[in-house]
Amino acid sequence: MLTVLGFAMIATFLVLIMTKKMSPIAALVLIPALFCVAVGQGARLGDYVIEGVGNLAPTAAMLMFAIVYFGVMIDVGLFDPIVRVILRFCKADPVRIVVGTAVLAAIVSLDGDGSTTFMITVSAMYPLYKRLGMSLVVMTGVAATANGVMNTLPWGGPTARAATALKLDASDIFVPMIPALGTGLLFVFGLAYVLGRRERKRVGYLTLDEALVPEADAVLVKAGGGSAGGSGDGGRGGKGAAGPSGTPGAGGGTGEESGDGFQGLDPDRATLRPRLYWFNAGLTVALLTAMILELLPIPVLFLLGAALALTVNYPNMAEQKARIAAHADNVLNVSGMVFAAAVFTGVLTGTGMVKHMADWLVGAIPEGMGPHMGLVTGVLSLPLTYFMSNDGFYFGVLPVLAEAGAAHGVSPVEIARASIAGQALHMSSPLVPAVYVLVGMAKVEFGDHTRFTVKWAALTSLVVLAAAILFGIV
Repeated sequence: MLTVLGFAMIATFLVLIMTKKMSPIAALVLIPALFCVAVGQGARLGDYVIEGVGNLAPTAAMLMFAIVYFGVMIDVGLFDPIVRVILRFCKADPVRIVVGTAVLAAIVSLDGDGSTTFMITVSAMYPLYKRLGMSLVVMTGVAATANGVMNTLPWGGPTARAATALKLDASDIFVPMIPALGTGLLFVFGLAYVLGRRERKRVGYLTLDEALVPEADAVLVKAGGGSAGGSGDGGRGGKGAAGPSGTPGAGGGTGEESGDGFQGLDPDRATLRPRLYWFNAGLTVALLTAMILELLPIPVLFLLGAALALTVNYPNMAEQKARIAAHADNVLNVSGMVFAAAVFTGVLTGTGMVKHMADWLVGAIPEGMGPHMGLVTGVLSLPLTYFMSNDGFYFGVLPVLAEAGAAHGVSPVEIARASIAGQALHMSSPLVPAVYVLVGMAKVEFGDHTRFTVKWAALTSLVVLAAAILFGIV
């Protein structure tokens, strides 16, 4: 019964947000509350929610102060050179822009933190997508999938959890998987190229000089037709780029979002602090280094970093308040999502639904698949890490899979390697707080992002798994 209700709860949530019948925050709160009552545990709803909130509170604090910190870094111009370099590489060509999004997300993912990756990637690429009228879900989908592959780094989380759960060395899991993960990353770059070609055909492209001038003066260079403001795969459209005759494109919309298209490149904005550039760069490097070395808990590091960045860059109290207010919407949206997700995870775990779902899946494995538990684990990692937290999967389900594999001669390290194959899909899970940073900063509906990204992320995970089997890693 709990198994059926667990799957029904997840399915109901996904259907409602993908069809936009409910907002993600409302669905994350109300759906689990209703199902908690349905399983006869309504009296314990408060306990489950408090426990879930307690577990996710450090994550919410980390995201709140990380948004303030990186928001201030964007305000002071720390990432402006990155935006300019990427713009010159991309040459306002949609193909290069989408591929550049994947490359940038993969590089920044080396710090092991998804929220940081998405903040930097969106701050750099968002103006280009808006300026050309490209689909923003292409940006979020490519960034999330690239980050998902890179999330398997030993300091990223999943690999360390698998090593801890099975009492293995993280390097024994990760190092042999490098060829398979590299294949997955190459697939993401190839996917970005294909999606970029599709965007180029739809919106055309501008020359570099045209991309830098005000939108009203730009001239669209056609590359196969399509209006720059089309909606595409869930893109928000906005104001279309001017057509060949100088008339507005057919994109429609009010242009309210297009107006902020190049704020990140405005050389005259009042928040810039060019004299403090190297201080801010050094502070950011020190912060990321301390995070990787785990010198302090990540929430504490971002709290200290945000306070220091505000104090040094904006010593005037009124300016500090203005900067905090400028990023208040993102802070509220993301922290609200995290605490709402705490209700979902709290009920899913507290009622025992997660355990029953995992036990049912493991029990459904045919006896004849025993010698192939590596493959089974890899396939199961896709839905399980999407519908469960990494902690729940790696500490709750993985030991059971490893035990079943051991009974058929499959080593625990092979099971552990296979278990990280699903991370490309995991990074777009509604239970991953960082994804709300991504869609929030990109101004994309979570349902649109899910509908577009899940199929490509799942395919990427399967490519990683297939490569691991082909290379004899699993």
